[in-house]
Amino acid sequence: MQDKIQAALDQLNATVLGKQNQVKMALCCLLSDGHLLLEDLPGMGKTTLAHALAGVMGMSFRRIQFTSDLLPADILGGSVFDPTTGNFHFHEGPIFCQVLMADEINRATPRTQSALLEAMEEGQVSLDGETRQLPDPFFVIATQNPSELAGTYPLPESQTDRFLMCLSLGYPDQMAERALLAQPDARLQQITVNECLSLADLQQWRKLLRQVHCSDAVLDYIQRLIAFSRETSRIHLGLSPRGGIAVVRAARCFARIEGRDYVTPDDVQAVFPAVCDHRLTAADGTETMISATDPYTKSHRTLAQWIVDSVDVLPV
Repeated sequence: MQDKIQAALDQLNATVLGKQNQVKMALCCLLSDGHLLLEDLPGMGKTTLAHALAGVMGMSFRRIQFTSDLLPADILGGSVFDPTTGNFHFHEGPIFCQVLMADEINRATPRTQSALLEAMEEGQVSLDGETRQLPDPFFVIATQNPSELAGTYPLPESQTDRFLMCLSLGYPDQMAERALLAQPDARLQQITVNECLSLADLQQWRKLLRQVHCSDAVLDYIQRLIAFSRETSRIHLGLSPRGGIAVVRAARCFARIEGRDYVTPDDVQAVFPAVCDHRLTAADGTETMISATDPYTKSHRTLAQWIVDSVDVLPV
């Protein structure tokens, strides 16, 4: 299984250049049965990474371009009247797939965004008085533009909390960008990756994750991180119990990717920013009270790393 995981990472890194850490976190998110939110400026490779993730996992993939006029029925489907039979027939929407890419999700209205809530949390869709199960596994990979760009609607906390991780790719380094510039026009190339993980592999992976040991000492460390997020005056909304469970899930998966059947504090520290950044809200006035020597809390996206740096692994 470790060989297949490494093969998947190699495929992804060959597609998204110079982003090894983000690629590993993205794969860790999906292997943890979690949904992934990619937040960055347009043109950074978010869509490319989402396509590649679906490809290496060999799952059915559909993409929805979110716009301001998109309706919930465009995602979920609906009943259509058949005049030949006089009956209504349900037509499945694009959400009935294994990997759904919600491209630029924050360009749609809150009403349309909320259509994903039940599907992401419970793996089902309720329409016309009936509940329809989605395929298992079911993953949502959403991309969003920064909220300061025109034509965006911020995701509510209830929806961002359903994403296991939020990642930002950022600009490529000089070597990676040179490799990109030297390639033929990317618009003329089709993204092709080899399937590395089958559905049977994913089921086996789930069994392996249940065998990963998380000691009492590591759980104590996670609890101190959670408690610090709730008690510090710099954070308005601390981590919820769902956030704490997400940290444990992601840390178990990261440990298994690293080839271990036990979780260490290093695993927790590795996944904590990606799992928790989008769940934290800075207190009012925090950003304006930062001194020039304080590298943290310039935005709420750095609060998680500040928590990790502020809490000792061993209790004092």
